[in-house]
Amino acid sequence: MPESAKGCDELLSQLTLFGIRLGLDSTRKLLDRLGNPHLATPAVLIAGTNGKGSTAALLASMATASGYRTGLYTSPHLEEVEERIRLDGLSIEEKPLRALLERILDASHQAGFPPPTYFEALTVAAWLFFAESKADLAILEVGLGGRLDATNACHPILSLITEISLDHQQHLGTTLSAIAREKAGIFRTGRPALAWTEATEAQAQLVASAKETQTPLELTHSTTTVIEKGLQQLLLADEGQAQGQHLLVTTPLNAYDLELSLKGHHQRHNLALAVRAAEVLETQGWGSFDSQTIERGVAACRWPGRLEAVSLPNGQQVLLDAAHNPDGAQNLADFLGNIDGELTLVFGVVDDKDVPGILGPLLPLAQRVILTMATSDRALPPRAILELAPLAEANTSLEPNLEAALEIALSAPTSTLVICGSIFLVGPARKSLRRRFGMPPAPTSIRLGAEP
Repeated sequence: MPESAKGCDELLSQLTLFGIRLGLDSTRKLLDRLGNPHLATPAVLIAGTNGKGSTAALLASMATASGYRTGLYTSPHLEEVEERIRLDGLSIEEKPLRALLERILDASHQAGFPPPTYFEALTVAAWLFFAESKADLAILEVGLGGRLDATNACHPILSLITEISLDHQQHLGTTLSAIAREKAGIFRTGRPALAWTEATEAQAQLVASAKETQTPLELTHSTTTVIEKGLQQLLLADEGQAQGQHLLVTTPLNAYDLELSLKGHHQRHNLALAVRAAEVLETQGWGSFDSQTIERGVAACRWPGRLEAVSLPNGQQVLLDAAHNPDGAQNLADFLGNIDGELTLVFGVVDDKDVPGILGPLLPLAQRVILTMATSDRALPPRAILELAPLAEANTSLEPNLEAALEIALSAPTSTLVICGSIFLVGPARKSLRRRFGMPPAPTSIRLGAEP
């Protein structure tokens, strides 16, 4: 097949062999070769263990509602790689992404550089796309850590850090302090940073890192409050739209009455961080942010695969959530604790995850557990998951084939079906539901936030 005829997945599959390459040298050399597109668009960089994607989507929706042409880069994707790169909430199309990737690989080859990794190639593609689309603002989610992540090659005008917990310890360190130090690597001298993390060890390290880099840092949990104004339906409204939360967010500058479609108590912290980010941008000269555009952006924000509720034609309720670490699993468990009736859990993860820590808060809530395999070459087989977690075999099924696992789960329509664990499980399961029932919509067809 000629190079130009290859699709995005085929081009990128060649790069998976290079795995994870932490460090900025190769990315910076490639960007320089391509004309430094990462310097063309002012950027907000978001690091954290949990919540950085939601925070990025919320801020991007506010920026679009404020009239700014807004680029959004997130990872990993749920179903299709095009989801990672968006402009004004809409995914890049396959053909333009393929053309960008071909340019990147050609530039790397012509310069005699080592081939970029999968993530490096997509990060560079995002910057090229935003620069050539003349985006006003780019909001980028860090892939892993912060200091050595490819996204950190840019010079952010604002840095955000969401909740910090233990994850990816083999790359980032085994303590909250070590992990926080890696994430603080996105700080820049003289440029503001905001963080919402409730772990005191992580807070202390962020403060110390900010002092070292002379970064004005606000610990947003101490300046901003979020109060629930009213309860709404937990799963779906009659018209089929997911219901969320009615919240009052009070910052040092204003108070906002907000309708947030994203579910879960933990999203309140992400919301507060995004609102404060919009306010800080406004004080930096981004004057189109105001209370009305913030409210409109929050109300319009969507984030598929994270506490995403789907009501199937047979009446069964499904909840999809990429809870892949203990903190994420606890957030999911807190939400599930408010749902009446029986729960069936379909679960699968990859081999570097804390299986007992993830399943610990979830197992007491489930009447039935089906262990299956994520779509990844690092997926743990169900038997290995069973050996790692305290599961009662009487209510546990082992089914490595995801389609067969879903068939078992869907045979009990009176039970709420919870599909969780790796995003490499949630994404394929979501696509399977759409093949079977015509829902939920493909992520690439969803505008993640407000219209311009």
